[in-house]
Amino acid sequence: MTHSPLADFLLQDLITRSLDEDLGGAGDVTSRAVIPDGTVYAARLNTRDAGVISGMQLARLSFYTVDPTLQVETLIGDGGIAKAGDVCMTIKGDAKSILMGERVALNLAGRLSGIATMTAAFVAETRGTKAKITCTRKTTPGLRLVEKEAVRHGGGSNHRFGLNDAIMIKDNHIAAAGSVRDVLERARDFASHMRRIEIEVDTLAQLEEVLAVGVADCVLLDNMNNADMTTAVGMINGAMVVEASGNMRLERIAGVASTGVDFISVGALTHTVTNLDLGLDF
Repeated sequence: MTHSPLADFLLQDLITRSLDEDLGGAGDVTSRAVIPDGTVYAARLNTRDAGVISGMQLARLSFYTVDPTLQVETLIGDGGIAKAGDVCMTIKGDAKSILMGERVALNLAGRLSGIATMTAAFVAETRGTKAKITCTRKTTPGLRLVEKEAVRHGGGSNHRFGLNDAIMIKDNHIAAAGSVRDVLERARDFASHMRRIEIEVDTLAQLEEVLAVGVADCVLLDNMNNADMTTAVGMINGAMVVEASGNMRLERIAGVASTGVDFISVGALTHTVTNLDLGLDF
């Protein structure tokens, strides 16, 4: 399924801050020193690895923010599949402008394409099941919006974006509140019809308590083995959305998906990712 891209203005602040960081107060002193004014070139943004592409919208904004007269054409858009050596984007115009926007474009697109590529590998392991791969809040500070968008480009889904999105009760909340019943009843009093309640459990005994209270909309099975997850799904019997989490390595995903859970959340999608190797050549 394809999704509409984010509005450019939502990404502009990230691009401006990133360019400010790279260019500082003096700009690209190397290009200013050695490239004559008015030098025009055509450049290609290439893949050096195969993978799923993400970050082309950001790359385009990087070049346009430096110089709105640059001619930028996206050949493989966000969510597209690329082979090693494919050209994702062409950029034509002032050579100094292209080089000023290059590193920000490559840094962001490389990282986001790495996330999309890893997500696609996890999604492939769920084929034939109802399980969906989702991300977590374990994102790079300042990049959460675009990293979560990259997960979508790879075929995954998004978990909450922040602490304000939903009521998600974890073990520390239960400890501070006193008990599973106490924490769920307080959550029920605070929640609205638009804000769902999820609670984390790590034992089947805790799950029994949650089911007895009957307040939660979703339950997160944390660090359970596959046999216990299968039992838990049977106990829940459709009463709640079921999420599995904890140490979700790629080699585990097919087995976890077969337990009948609805979602598998994977922190590694955004916190342990290898950039897709991209380059820019004149």
